Amino acid sequence: MSFSESSSLQRDLHRMIPGGSHTYARSSDQYPEGMAPVIARGRGARVLDVDGNWFVEYGMGMRAVTLGHGYEPVVDAVSAAIRDGVSFTRPSVWEARAAETFLNQFPGAEMVKFAKNGSDVTSAAVKIARAATGRDLVAICETQPFFSTDDWFIGATGMGAGVPQAVRDLTVGFRYNDLESLRAVLDANLGQVACVILEQATATAEPHAGFLEGVRELCDEHGVVLIFDEMITGLRWHAGGAQAIYGVQPDLATWGKALGNGFAISALSGKRKYMELGGLNTDESRVFLLSTTHGPEVVGLAAYVAVAQAYQSTDVVGLMEARGRDLADGINNAAQHAGIGSAVEVIGRPSCLVFATRDQTGAPSQAFRTLFIQEMLRAGVLGQSFVISAAHTPDDIETTVDAAAQAFAVYAKALDNGSTHGLLQGRPVAPAMREFAAPRRLPDEVSDEGVLR
Repeated sequence: MSFSESSSLQRDLHRMIPGGSHTYARSSDQYPEGMAPVIARGRGARVLDVDGNWFVEYGMGMRAVTLGHGYEPVVDAVSAAIRDGVSFTRPSVWEARAAETFLNQFPGAEMVKFAKNGSDVTSAAVKIARAATGRDLVAICETQPFFSTDDWFIGATGMGAGVPQAVRDLTVGFRYNDLESLRAVLDANLGQVACVILEQATATAEPHAGFLEGVRELCDEHGVVLIFDEMITGLRWHAGGAQAIYGVQPDLATWGKALGNGFAISALSGKRKYMELGGLNTDESRVFLLSTTHGPEVVGLAAYVAVAQAYQSTDVVGLMEARGRDLADGINNAAQHAGIGSAVEVIGRPSCLVFATRDQTGAPSQAFRTLFIQEMLRAGVLGQSFVISAAHTPDDIETTVDAAAQAFAVYAKALDNGSTHGLLQGRPVAPAMREFAAPRRLPDEVSDEGVLR
């Protein structure tokens, strides 16, 4: 399998674009050296690179694609909508259609405003919370990987360069599934915390009994706005979001990823008393709330309406979970058969699977992770995870399990050797979120999702 055209185009990308891509997780340093495919097109669960290689793809556009690439009902709906124009001086009928669809789909939402990416709406939620409470501090779940590209969050990560210290000092952290850590933060900053923001669950962590309910109670006790980030859980956990599963209602919620099946759209929703702070029915100082040129353009809105219709007619989440269970069982059985079940493991919610890769000592290893990705690529499977879509067929699953069985033969050799040396071509992949371009921390200090601990 050749990657010569991809490698040539990747060099051009690095010359023209900082990092060689527009998303850190898509960068070439996240793939084996010389094996970073540049995609030409996709169909269903498969993609074609510029070298003519077809791959079964996982990750699905950073988890945004649940219906498959080029899903015709969505593409047709968008194509029909844009023929009548995409951006106007006044609101279009698509704003009303999308808002009505959204509020019917997510009953806990009383109002909604649309944007183009997740960072826009999470930052808007934080701004509303600060305005509503008159407080400055933001409490983030620091054991979850990502909330926004904006300073209030990025300043608290290993990539805080360029963020003033005064802004960094406004963000405090607590731990997931640890109510006492949140209680301690709220008590230590009594009357200063505007909001608590967290994901209700992640691919590898479900809420302990009473945790989300406890977060809700603490927020009410301290007068803090509760924000649930549903970027990933929304439409992957349930058609109504993770709130429909766990039964706890936030004050504000943020959505993105799967709303448009790859088309750009995100949403901020919440209780009317908070959302109206950015509207016309308030006596308070108004919040400048998501007043953007492209937030209401019809492409994303038409895509979302078509996606919502697909979820009404088909059990999309059920399909993803069924295929995900088959995939996880198949690969984990193959690992056991190869005698390396303690080293490679597919874990997580079936609709949002990741894989753990460990070395001969049982420690998480970026080098062994890279070796696994390398061998999967050679066998026709592309992915930094096993995040699936409803478009993955039984044949796609079988192809992936067969590819994993081939990869495990090489992986077993590396375990026996105690090293990937001689088997891994090039450097190990690096964590996407890191302070320095050349990692200065041990490359094994990462979670199973590739995030620095």
